[in-house]
Amino acid sequence: MIQQRANFDWMLKELDEGVPGVQQIVVLSADGLRIARYGGDPDGADRIAAACAGLQSLAAAVATEIPDSDGRMRMVVIEIDGGFFYLMAAGAGAYLAVLTDETVDAGLIGNRMRDLVIRIGSHLTSPPRHGGSTG
Repeated sequence: MIQQRANFDWMLKELDEGVPGVQQIVVLSADGLRIARYGGDPDGADRIAAACAGLQSLAAAVATEIPDSDGRMRMVVIEIDGGFFYLMAAGAGAYLAVLTDETVDAGLIGNRMRDLVIRIGSHLTSPPRHGGSTG
């Protein structure tokens, strides 16, 4: 049985409160469905999750061009006018995405994201979908 999204949201609060400049946090499945969010609005989180599915696929394709790479994406960082976007692998079939403003400390957010993934990575795993059924 799949856990309800609300059960995951509280886990993201510490990341938001521990890093100045964080605007929105989204946990998503590899197929682009939102698992959890903190900050921002639900529709925005759904759009971020959908966009991340393509981005992680693109990153994996680029990784295959790096000699001795296993082809798995670990982290993508995009600098945007007004802020940054971070996407990190967060367990089998799950990803952690964070939007920040320009004031964020890049080293701090990267370290805190890694810490979060290590501490609760097993909770951020998205089970594979089979024929559209949930159980």
